[in-house]
Amino acid sequence: MIASPHRLFRTVATAEAITWAGLLAGMFLKYVTDTTEAGVTIFGPIHGAVFLAYCVTTVVVAVDQRWSAGRLVAGLASSVPPFLTLWFERYAAKQGLLADSWRLRADAAGRSGLERPVGWLVRNPARGLAAAVVAVLALFGIALLAGPPVG
Repeated sequence: MIASPHRLFRTVATAEAITWAGLLAGMFLKYVTDTTEAGVTIFGPIHGAVFLAYCVTTVVVAVDQRWSAGRLVAGLASSVPPFLTLWFERYAAKQGLLADSWRLRADAAGRSGLERPVGWLVRNPARGLAAAVVAVLALFGIALLAGPPVG
C-alpha cells in the first residue's frame, strides 16, 4: 500500500533535501577545495532522480488533496532552492494540505482530468509505484540525453 499522502510527501521531501546536501558537499569539494569530483559524480545523478521523484510525488499529492494551482507551483518550486522542500512540507502539513488518507482511493468513476490516473495510482499501489518509477526513469533518461547543466 502507498503510504498516506502526508507520510509519502514528507519522506520524498526529506530525501530531496538529503540529496541536495550530498550534492552541495560534492560541489564544495570539487569547486572550492579542488580535491575531487566524486561527490558530484555520485550525488548529481542521485539528486536528479530524487528531484524528479519529488516532482512526481508533488503532482500526485496535489491532485489527490485538491491543492490550488498556486500551491502546486509553490510545491514544485520548493525543490529548486536547497532544503526548501522541508519547509514546504511543514507548511503544507500546518495548512492541512496533507491528509492521512488518499481521497481518490475510492472508485474514481466519473472523475476527470488528472484525478482518474492519480486515483488508479493510489488504488493499485504496486502498479502505481512501478509506473512512478518508470516515469522518473523516463524523465531522468530525457535529462541525460539533454546533457549536463552548463556552468
